[in-house]
Amino acid sequence: MDTIEQNRIEENREIVRAFIDALFTKGDLTAVDDYLAEDFLNHDPPFGADTTREGMRQAGALFRGAFPDWHAMPDLLIAEKDLVAEHFSATGTQRGELLGVPPTGRTVTLRGINIFRVRDGRIVERWGRLDELGFLRQLGLAPEQE
Repeated sequence: MDTIEQNRIEENREIVRAFIDALFTKGDLTAVDDYLAEDFLNHDPPFGADTTREGMRQAGALFRGAFPDWHAMPDLLIAEKDLVAEHFSATGTQRGELLGVPPTGRTVTLRGINIFRVRDGRIVERWGRLDELGFLRQLGLAPEQE
């Protein structure tokens, strides 16, 4: 791999890291405009959001509204060519309503894996799998495992 390609791969990894930090940890909804391409496509939108970049903005607003201290931490970022894979853990204390659940004051954790595709310095696609069942159990919306 040549130096130019290696630098581009590192830049892609940094773009994804900065996007996650800005939108989900800092709650900066303008991160969508700064990091996502106009034609961004979310193949697996979280919690019923739409597939566009506006859906990502809505997801960011949803989490920050319910968890003002929401903090997303990439446990692992692996970059190859134009793809960046992220394994993450995110936590926050529920201070607002979420999915019909009034504030509980409980700290919850969401874990998941995302794959982002980056083109010309912008994120153009996302595929993801979140532990939605585990998250819903922490909110009391799904039964605990027996």
